[in-house]
Amino acid sequence: MKSYRKEIIMYLPTRRGFVNITPQVEQAVRESGIQEGLVLVNPMHITASAFINDDEKGLHHDYEVWLERIAPHAPTSQYEHNRTGEDNADAHIKRQIMGREVVVALTAGKLDFGTWEQIFYGEFDGKRRKRVLIKIIGE
Repeated sequence: MKSYRKEIIMYLPTRRGFVNITPQVEQAVRESGIQEGLVLVNPMHITASAFINDDEKGLHHDYEVWLERIAPHAPTSQYEHNRTGEDNADAHIKRQIMGREVVVALTAGKLDFGTWEQIFYGEFDGKRRKRVLIKIIGE
């Protein structure tokens, strides 16, 4: 069995946003030379997420509205965590809801997706550099 590891750097100039990172993951798959196996995508930060869904702006807007309803950013005083001097308790909750990582099957050197599936990076406390791990294992 072979393995391949790559990090990509994300920087969103906004506090929150969603970025389709499927092309970067596909590039890592090509670089790895692995044909059959699994691909793990994991934002290595506790206020960011990886998820799989459709690349459709209306859906992303709906996610934003829904997440803000569940864990609103303001008032920041509503969160115990923010009493430490942070203002990102909502980002931790949003990450928990959207998930930590995704795993995708790799078949014949391609991501084995269903119709419309794409990999997204979800940012909930942006305006700083963050890393995303791509780990590929297989043959």
